[in-house]
Amino acid sequence: MSPERVGPEQRGPGRDVGLAAERTRLAWRRTVLAIGVVAVLTARLAVSNGMVGALVVLAGLGWLGVLAVTFPRSTGRRGHPGRGLPLIALITVGFAGLGLLLVLASVH
Repeated sequence: MSPERVGPEQRGPGRDVGLAAERTRLAWRRTVLAIGVVAVLTARLAVSNGMVGALVVLAGLGWLGVLAVTFPRSTGRRGHPGRGLPLIALITVGFAGLGLLLVLASVH
């Protein structure tokens, strides 16, 4: 039997092949949105503490990095999913460290 003629009941229980690509695309878009919100909040905290310069630039560059890595996946183009994940993880840890630095600086 050819793959084109296999019905949903014959693909296996619980498999929703038709919406998997859309769910992946939406998940990458949510990732970019979440990192964008973190970048804006980091920049806002830096501005309120008077540390505008490099910290705002770092937050913007972090968001642009995530956007560049995830853009092909969020538009539905095929790509290797694992290549950008370490970079996104490093950017996320960088935002956490930057946020901690800003919060500690605002306490003093």
